Amino acid sequence: MDHARFADRHAREVIDVRHGEDALDAVSREGFWALVATFEGAVTAIRFAEVRHGEPAPRVVDWSPLDRHWESSLSSAAYVEAVEEVRRRIAAGTVYQVNVCRVLSHPLEDDADLDGLDLVLRRGNPAPHGSRIRCAAAGVDVVSASPELFLARREGRLITKPIKGTAATRDQMLPKDHAENVMIVDLMRNDLSGVCEAGTVWVDALCAFEEHPGLVHLVSTVSGRLRDGVSWRDVFAAAYPPGSVSGAPKSSALTAIGDLEASPRGPYCGAIGWVDADTDAAELAVGIRTFWAERDATGRRWLRFGTGAGITWHSDPAAEWTETQLKAARLVGLAAGTVTP
Repeated sequence: MDHARFADRHAREVIDVRHGEDALDAVSREGFWALVATFEGAVTAIRFAEVRHGEPAPRVVDWSPLDRHWESSLSSAAYVEAVEEVRRRIAAGTVYQVNVCRVLSHPLEDDADLDGLDLVLRRGNPAPHGSRIRCAAAGVDVVSASPELFLARREGRLITKPIKGTAATRDQMLPKDHAENVMIVDLMRNDLSGVCEAGTVWVDALCAFEEHPGLVHLVSTVSGRLRDGVSWRDVFAAAYPPGSVSGAPKSSALTAIGDLEASPRGPYCGAIGWVDADTDAAELAVGIRTFWAERDATGRRWLRFGTGAGITWHSDPAAEWTETQLKAARLVGLAAGTVTP
């Protein structure tokens, strides 16, 4: 059954599917939509006939633990070299920070149902912006335990809460993490300024600690009052892809990402959530801590999961690789059955 579940609402019965710029135009007009955008910019919007608030009763589906034979789009050596190349570009003055990511892949049986994985994650890694979206007609099969808000739209305001800085404990957070967070906050202020009234963009919180299962993040909050008549196409043109998983300046960071990463990110580091055009409200998470199922060119089904780290001049390449392992460990462990919910 095609359905969508978010942190505080759920929907069923698909009545419309849109793609690309048509999707962004559709979610600006009317209706409640689930939205999934890949990091590369492919947008899918799925309209539902019925929406209910509150957590749905869980659909109990078995999840068979994976055998732990994950493939990585970048080896440890290739990742370390990518970090070194980012540092060379920083030294040359072409970029200040770049998020370098890799995608983990595991073969997936045709009858494996990600509803089962969703239940495992809800028990073992509850997340403030978790979601589950499945729609065969749209080719979407995603389950996310995202801790990061990309954009919320509430009462004419646009809000973003970028995460930059990750450690196992507060005491292990480095000065580099704080500097990186401040850098991305400045980028997000600039992005929001493109669609908000002059003088209304504020940093509501800077480098606040936020604890999640197995790790700690630094989270800031930036908000602004939207100009009249701003559409979702305008918002995406100003702020997409999310700055916290791109880098600064964004254009140079995206060039580096295209040069250094071995595969598309897909929904990972994109946007996942809902838009309610009837009430002018929305909540889109950054697609981190996210699994998705897809088929390759041969028809083989895979489960994908992305992980990455923000690279600055002060980055230690080996430590950045370790950070990608830390971010993936609990979620991949839950999927593999080596971490108990």
